[in-house]
Amino acid sequence: MFTDSVESELLREEKSSRGRQLLAGVCAILFTAAVLAGYVYFRNRHARLNAAVPEPPKASASNVPKGPVRAHILVDEALLKGGQTIIGGSVRNISPETLAGLAVELELKRRTSDETERMNVAVNPDQLAPNEEGRYALKLPAQHFSSVRLVALKGGADSTLLAFTSAPGQKRPLERLEPKVIVVPRRSTGHGEFLNSPDNPARVP
Repeated sequence: MFTDSVESELLREEKSSRGRQLLAGVCAILFTAAVLAGYVYFRNRHARLNAAVPEPPKASASNVPKGPVRAHILVDEALLKGGQTIIGGSVRNISPETLAGLAVELELKRRTSDETERMNVAVNPDQLAPNEEGRYALKLPAQHFSSVRLVALKGGADSTLLAFTSAPGQKRPLERLEPKVIVVPRRSTGHGEFLNSPDNPARVP
């Protein structure tokens, strides 16, 4: 009688242990499936977001200077004169052929915002023989722009981009302060008044 009760108790514990193991196995499978489903969801979501972002435009062949370096450009320091900023420099033809229709492209940054503006400035003369040099200059209101950057060199009737090298040019000349002469008018003396000096002491009433 006692033996039967012990055996039945052992059977119940064994069944309970198997039930717990089975439940633990089911929970583990469910947890793994949930993790896998979450991984797949976030991966697909990341792929959709990347597909929605447009790729930056690739540089076309027309935006790349063709051929070897044709010119060397010097960029002078900006000069302030009469409320205007003078931006200039020089262009030297270092190629074995004549360059015509030359112009430099400058990128200007505005003081009041991060906006930029590009301008083409003609080189004078616009046709340079080998080893010849020309100059470019641009006048702008000093309060409108904060910086300038050399972007490109163009040449020919179709404004073809030309390869170039660049370097800093002339330094801004030191400002000369003109001496100011201040004339102090001499006070005129009337009757009974003297200049306060060792020879003419002031009268004491």
